[in-house]
Amino acid sequence: MESKVKMLENLALGQKSPLDLLKQLEIEILQDPDRSKVFEINQLNVSEAVQNRLNLLRSVYPDFLQCLETLKIDRASIETLWDLWLPLALQLADLHRQLGRPVVQGILGSQGTGKTTLGLILSLILRHLGYRCLSISIDDLYKTYADRMFLRSQDPRLIWRGPPGTHDIDLGIEVLDRLKQGRSPVLIPRFDKSLHQGVGDRIAPESIEAADIILFEGWFVGVRPIPVETFTTAPPPIITTADRDFSIDMNTKLHDYLPLWSRLDRLIVLYIQDYTCSKRWRLEAEQKMASIGKSAMTDLEVEQFVEYFWRSLHPELFLTPIIQNSELVDLVISIDANHLPNKVYKPN
Repeated sequence: MESKVKMLENLALGQKSPLDLLKQLEIEILQDPDRSKVFEINQLNVSEAVQNRLNLLRSVYPDFLQCLETLKIDRASIETLWDLWLPLALQLADLHRQLGRPVVQGILGSQGTGKTTLGLILSLILRHLGYRCLSISIDDLYKTYADRMFLRSQDPRLIWRGPPGTHDIDLGIEVLDRLKQGRSPVLIPRFDKSLHQGVGDRIAPESIEAADIILFEGWFVGVRPIPVETFTTAPPPIITTADRDFSIDMNTKLHDYLPLWSRLDRLIVLYIQDYTCSKRWRLEAEQKMASIGKSAMTDLEVEQFVEYFWRSLHPELFLTPIIQNSELVDLVISIDANHLPNKVYKPN
């Protein structure tokens, strides 16, 4: 790995590109058929693809290094920049040219899969390509504090924000439609999770003139309802009748989100190979905050929090089918136990 990292760093800093080195990069790209298929690279266009990627690498590298410092990411991430982030940004730019209008890229991923990192890096690269990029989360579409308190009074099971039913879907549709139609200005909703002792509330919207690429991310963006009979053999923590009833109700509410998902032009899934990693990652994050004197959940609270969301939309039930559906998903980025992308492919 070190040799490739060093090679890419030297190239990024402007080192001359000998033919044998470029050929090595071409061979490596073609040796991964799944990734080549995703980015439509073959024997005929691989040389051009490497050169385009190299030019972009040199352009973004200084800002990329600053971004690594902000995100506290290891310099070895230059491999991910080369193998994934650069070609993905180029693909989005190409789609924008083809459609002749703003593109809405959906990003689906559980906590710890790197949605924030992906959004920041893609925004950086796309700016270098001359595109205006906007990031919006499904969290920004939460209903107001007052509305969610009313919901909780009607359904005490909604103890945390986040599950289907806690978002203003019409607002999301209106915002994405205005962006795609190029109407100006657009008020982008924003949400502050720290308000009301961590319950959160809407804050003043962000006004923008336009965006070329919209990155719309969230923990269930693009997720579809599944057959009700699936819940008869649901995995833990869906154990009791009450658990199953809650899961079925959340599944039913997903139907309301389908018009919002229809505004997506593409969908990327950041897929944890072992979904139970998300609980360990959350535990580690909370323990780290506690160690430096910040407010944090206890281990028990983390377990209850994570399992609550597994009951509402269990990864095994809702993500497994979607990553196998090429009509719904354009790209799957498989995430390993160290938060790193280790496989990229398009569903068959």
